[in-house]
Amino acid sequence: MEMYQNILVIIDPTTDEQKALKRAVDLASRIHKNNNTAINITAFFSIFDFSYEMTTILSHNERDSMRQMVIDEKQKWLDEIIAEIAPNTQVTSKVVWHNRPYEAIINQVIEHNFDLVIKGTHQHDKFKSVVFTPTDWHILRKCPCPVLLVKDHEWPKNGNILAALNIGSDESEHSSLNSKITKQAKQLTGVVDGNLHLVNSYPGTPINIAIEVPEFDATEYNAVMLKHHQEAMNTHAEQFGVELTNTHIGEGLPETVIEEFARKLDAELVVLGTIGRTGISAALIGNTAEHVIDQLNCDVLALKPDGYISPLAN
Repeated sequence: MEMYQNILVIIDPTTDEQKALKRAVDLASRIHKNNNTAINITAFFSIFDFSYEMTTILSHNERDSMRQMVIDEKQKWLDEIIAEIAPNTQVTSKVVWHNRPYEAIINQVIEHNFDLVIKGTHQHDKFKSVVFTPTDWHILRKCPCPVLLVKDHEWPKNGNILAALNIGSDESEHSSLNSKITKQAKQLTGVVDGNLHLVNSYPGTPINIAIEVPEFDATEYNAVMLKHHQEAMNTHAEQFGVELTNTHIGEGLPETVIEEFARKLDAELVVLGTIGRTGISAALIGNTAEHVIDQLNCDVLALKPDGYISPLAN
């Protein structure tokens, strides 16, 4: 599995329970066992205390020394955590001083060519998420490499991995991202001895049309839409050698359909794409990936389209 050879694990400095690090060690062990490839893991987090920046009675060098003392203290704590959680795995530790955690993370990805970021996540307050975007959402939108958000859910043998697709669209970007999602999900399925499932949603009858056009046949419309998406799904599944019995089509919003089938299958992981929307539209609307994350009780692997360039790279 060549795509994940350099993994950046985001450490939560508020707890000794590091589920992201545990997932990284487990995944690296499985990849190594699968193809005998050495995997580099870096455990990372950034710290910042504004009080150190406001200490005007100290010189610049004295402030630097104080910051370094804090970093060294956290570095020692991190090394102890690594020794406890991953005693038999080579893990590099790194702590930096930065006032924006998501920028520190993405800068590491860009500077050191990490090909996967793993971070623990939790339920967000949806109102606050609109006003103050959580670090998870910043990373989803702006990180150029795949992001694996980990929840408290195991990856047992013969478990299910669900690839969430946008089948039925003629746009080349969607087609390319569908292929990328399926390829990575299939490779992961092989590594973890799991079962690959594909899921796709399609829109139901537009309510305004059904109301304004009395002769509109909603049943026929839904049947046509379902047939179109089912045929597109079958073609895609056959292209990647996925059993048609492992394909699922549902009517409704993507986040609703994905959550429904992830729950029915008791999925260990959902793989999906995010276009990295930024600005006001992202704050008000959000990505499908972001809506899905809060609803799923499993890990989420979010992928960017080929050619995506992070705004932090400029």
